[in-house]
Amino acid sequence: MKYAVVYVSGTGNTTKVARAIREALPAEDCVAFGAPGEAARQADLIYAGFWTDRGDCCAWMAEFLESLSGKRVALFGTAGFDGSRSYYDTIFARAQKHLPAGNRVVGTYMCPGRMPQSVRDRYDAMLKTDPEDVQAKQMVENWRRAYSHPDQYDLSEARSFARRVLEENSGSCG
Repeated sequence: MKYAVVYVSGTGNTTKVARAIREALPAEDCVAFGAPGEAARQADLIYAGFWTDRGDCCAWMAEFLESLSGKRVALFGTAGFDGSRSYYDTIFARAQKHLPAGNRVVGTYMCPGRMPQSVRDRYDAMLKTDPEDVQAKQMVENWRRAYSHPDQYDLSEARSFARRVLEENSGSCG
């Protein structure tokens, strides 16, 4: 089965996950790795990765997903907030809406991603203005939790996800 791993990465987090996915799969069956493009459309299975932008996939990935027809798609991504599974499911539900009818999502994987220092600085400024701001305190704590991600555990889980999706889809073409 021919596959592609395409991704858009704003800070490098999604790049790390994409590389782990690529490492887990047979090199000889890869038709594209990197930015979304025409070569990826030749794949039977597309691993499509993105960074989360306002609770959805980023605009570049949305545009690519909207261009697909009759593909099996495994969505993966990173989110700055170390959210619950339900938070991640909401992101994937929004991303899936970009896929036209006739495409099928065959798997999803999301992990936390490190946010830039500028985000932490913005939260710290909020606390400087109002040291009792509960939401700002929670955002700083979330930033701290996400700082080390994606970590080795996340990358191992991404590899397992990639292999599982490939195995589950190798027996059926179309």
